[in-house]
Amino acid sequence: MTGKSRRGDNQKLKMLYLAKIFFEETDDEHYLTMPQIIDKLASCGVNADRKTLYLDFEELRRFGLDIISFKEGRECFYHLGSRDFELAELKLLVDSVQAAKFITDKKSKELIKKLESLVSKHEGKQLQRQVVISGRIKTMNESIYYNVDKLHEAIGADAQIRFRYYQWNVRKEMELRRDGAWYQVSPWSLMWDDENYYLVAYDAEDHKIKHYRVDKMLQISVTDTRREGKEAYRGFDVPRYTKSLFGMYGGEETKVTLEAENSMVGIMIDRFGKDIFITPVNENHFQTVVNVAVSNQFLGWIMALGDGVKIISPASVVEQMKREIRRLAKQYE
Repeated sequence: MTGKSRRGDNQKLKMLYLAKIFFEETDDEHYLTMPQIIDKLASCGVNADRKTLYLDFEELRRFGLDIISFKEGRECFYHLGSRDFELAELKLLVDSVQAAKFITDKKSKELIKKLESLVSKHEGKQLQRQVVISGRIKTMNESIYYNVDKLHEAIGADAQIRFRYYQWNVRKEMELRRDGAWYQVSPWSLMWDDENYYLVAYDAEDHKIKHYRVDKMLQISVTDTRREGKEAYRGFDVPRYTKSLFGMYGGEETKVTLEAENSMVGIMIDRFGKDIFITPVNENHFQTVVNVAVSNQFLGWIMALGDGVKIISPASVVEQMKREIRRLAKQYE
């Protein structure tokens, strides 16, 4: 028998295989004995004995692996302790990936599979059980990942971008907006709202900040033209902007006074944040002033809250609500 055969075909990879075994096979609930470790290394083409493995364990500990050993009776057990991610943290990430509308079903499965590799194969089964397919609507645009990467590239390069923008028609076909004309804007940031990715960009033609659904952007390219709108973006409050919009539908931003029953205060805080002022009106009602982009979506949100919430001012928004109510009544006559 040659020296190579005694040592194993993959002897030089011994430490890598050993680390792999600890990562994949062990956790706080699953352990390996020394004979089991030796057998698993042998199946990888690596020969080992107890004496050298004790030294190997110490080397891996010095490298940063939390290899834990404990004794029960005459048997000694080994497993990997702490990892970069706790199982509970990965469950949260898996749920986020599964719930995110902008991630396709295919990409969701790929990402979850990669998250599973961060724990042992035993704990990975728990992550699989976390995934509940409940008919959530997912995007069909696989290119969103490359879009996001391209947009970050443009922002880092301080460059404008060109792209085409699409919408769906009644035949469920992608239809280019503006008859296929190119958009050219200055990208400033990305934000995630209402389960979708949006680009916040400056439109030089309209001299204003706008937002675009990233999954509806096509053929994005980075131009040689430097970005514009730095001052406009500097004065742009992204968190306030997202709170003021409903379903990312635009409208003229207005200070609106709302009067609501006390039981509605949680809904107001969830929507507009804890920094809103709450002014008691009587024992059962309060008023608050919020910045909103007044659109039909906002009016519909108020209607959905029923008689517990009422728009008080300005008069123009109250009148807009009355018109919408009359329009709906006429539509359903």
